[in-house]
Formats: sequence, structure tokens, C-alpha cells
Amino acid sequence: MGSGQNIPIAGILLAAVTFVALLLLGTDIVIALAVLTVWVGSLLVAAGRPPEPAKPKARPRLTLESINDLIEHSSIPLLITDRNTIALANRAARRMLGPHVVGQDARVALRQPEAISLLGENRQGEAIVRGLVRRGDIWQISRQTIDERLAMLEFINQTAEADISRAHTDFVANASHELRTPLAAILGYVETLQEDDGSIDTPVAKKFLGIIEREAKRMQALVGDLMSLSRVEAEKHELPTERIDLASLVERAARDAAGPQRGDRLDIDLAAEPVVLGDLQQLEQVVRNLVDNALKYGAADRPVHVTLDLAQGDLARIAVVDEGEGIAPEQIPHLTRRFYRTDPGRSRASGGTGLGLAIVKHIVERHRGRLDITSELGKGTRVVVRLPLAEPDPPEEIALPEGEAEGSLAEQTQQVS
Repeated sequence: MGSGQNIPIAGILLAAVTFVALLLLGTDIVIALAVLTVWVGSLLVAAGRPPEPAKPKARPRLTLESINDLIEHSSIPLLITDRNTIALANRAARRMLGPHVVGQDARVALRQPEAISLLGENRQGEAIVRGLVRRGDIWQISRQTIDERLAMLEFINQTAEADISRAHTDFVANASHELRTPLAAILGYVETLQEDDGSIDTPVAKKFLGIIEREAKRMQALVGDLMSLSRVEAEKHELPTERIDLASLVERAARDAAGPQRGDRLDIDLAAEPVVLGDLQQLEQVVRNLVDNALKYGAADRPVHVTLDLAQGDLARIAVVDEGEGIAPEQIPHLTRRFYRTDPGRSRASGGTGLGLAIVKHIVERHRGRLDITSELGKGTRVVVRLPLAEPDPPEEIALPEGEAEGSLAEQTQQVS
């Protein structure tokens, strides 16, 4: 029997005595057994009781020590407050706010109206705080209650997301402005020609049409550069695998950029013939953009030097040097920004889109290379691209004719023996 039952010994003995008495009185043994079975079974059922319910397990109480073990190594800054006093701060939070915050009132430590409002209401919720650690940063603070005393504050840095969103907004605004300028000129001159009642003579009409053509080509170039930049950014995590002879590429792309009108200003020096892993079209675009910039902004009566050699033994180096006015030192760090121009009027007049060096930078980064720009006012500008060399191909095994192969094998066998 289970431990949850009391066995009715006396009742069972009485049933056994009754069973014996029935037999002595001549009752059929089957009937006597039936009476005994029913009697004993009834006693056992009546004596049984349901098992006691399991006692609920006591929930272990959270302690500051156990919470500290859980949060200490989290990469997210976390604070544990005890009635708004900072009781714990994990390593990331101490690095962000300083170790002195432990023991302070959280409202004093954070010093932000949004955070103070969240803590003052003593509720679960979120708040966006600006300038918590340094000027311009953005943090999302989430408060989660643990019990009637303790709560956890979680800090999520949203500065990068805000910067990306702002960069996208600026990019769309700049692209719209750049497209609107030539489009306004095209529409204005087209409307003038359409309203002509015969008062515009042929030379003026030709001048208007020339301006329309120039602005349309500028808009076409801008759209082309935007598409190129979009493709490069979409592929920036894919390493190129095509083996490319850089010497022939540099010479071909440089002469394409110069064209027949400016070809006599090119000075090409191919001091090496390196092989790199790359994207043929993108590397050609790098050379074309650099050479075109140098020819546009360099002195019109001075040459542009294009050099290809090796740097540090394992890098191919492409250098494009002009002898123009040069660039001020404070402007050099901004040259690879989209739509940045040192002289906007001159750049637009020469057909520049402001995206050439931005495209070059992204292509070089995709090829795991390096872009360096140096300039001196009054002397010119030097742009250098360094690309890692490709590993040499393994030597190919030369297949011998069948007879020679057997003879060679026989000679090797004799030498071994």
C-alpha cells in the first residue's frame, strides 16, 4: 500500500472471520469469497485518501550580488537602482558614466530632464536623451522594474543610427539640389525658345541650344555617378577575384580620360607591371576619375604625371600628379565627401559632379587598398592609390608524353634501387 493510506486491519480481520463463519454454515465458497472481496475492497477504498499536494518551491530572492554577477560583463551599459539610488553599475556603465556614479541618486548622475522625468514617475518606460556622455550623442534609456525596490536602467546608443539617417537626408537633399540646377536652366531656355515669335536670331538660338546640351550632359553625368556610387556601396563587402594586369589598365584608362584633345598633356611612366585582384571596370573608373580631375583642375599648359610602380614590395602604387593651384590643407580631409567642392563655381563650370573622389574612395576600400591625397598651394596636387598585389599563380605541371613518362619513371626506380 502507498504511504498515503491507513490499512483497516480490524475491518479486514472481521471480514475474514465472517468468511470462515459462512463456510462453517455451509454457504457456497464462491458466495463466501464474493462477500469477502467486496467487504475488504470497500474497506480499502474508504480508508484511501488523496496524496497531499506538492508544496510550492520557494522562489529564490534576488540579491544585489547575484544581479551583479549577471550584468557585469554585458556590453550594454546597465544600472541597478534601489529607490532611484544607483546600487550597481556594470563595467560598460562605469566606463561610460564613471565609477563615481555608484551610490549617487540616478537623477543627479544623469542630469537630463527626460531621464529625470522617467525616474520621477517610478514606472517602466523609455526616454530619449541627447548629450548624455558627449555633445551630440543620442541614447535611449529603458527602465524595467525588478521588484518594489529595485529597477534596471538600460542604455542603448542610437547615435550611429541618427548619423546614418542624417547622412541619407543630406545626400538626398544635395542630389536634389545638384539635379535641380541644370534642370532649371534646361527648362528656362526651352521655354524661351518655345515662346519665340521670330525675334530670336539663329546665333542666339544656337547659344541657347548649346547651354541646354551642356546642362543635359551635366545632369546625365550626375545620374551616372550616382548609379556608380550606389553599385560600389552595394558591392563593398564582396572581395574582387579577377586577376588584372594593372599596367595595361592604367595606360588605357588614362588615355581614355584624356581623349584626343588632352592626350598631349599626359606623362605616363609604367615602372612596374603588377598583377592585382580587382574589378576591371571599377579600377578603370578610379584611374579615369583621377586623371580627369588632374586635367580639369591642373594648369592648362602643364602636364599631368601618371606613375605606376611598387611600394613596400607587396603593394602596387598608382600616382596621379598635377601642377595646378593646389588645395588648402584644411580642405583635404573633406575631398572624398559626396558633393564636396573646393571651388563650387569652377567645378560646375568644368562639368564636375562632386562625386568623383567619393567613388574612388569606395572602390579603393572595396579592393582593400589605401587612398592618400597631398597638396601644396601654388605647386599642385598628388593623389596616390595603393593596392595589394595578387598572390602568384602556382606553377603548372607539364604533362610528358606517355613514352617519356615511362622512361622517367624507370630512371627514378633505378636511382632508388
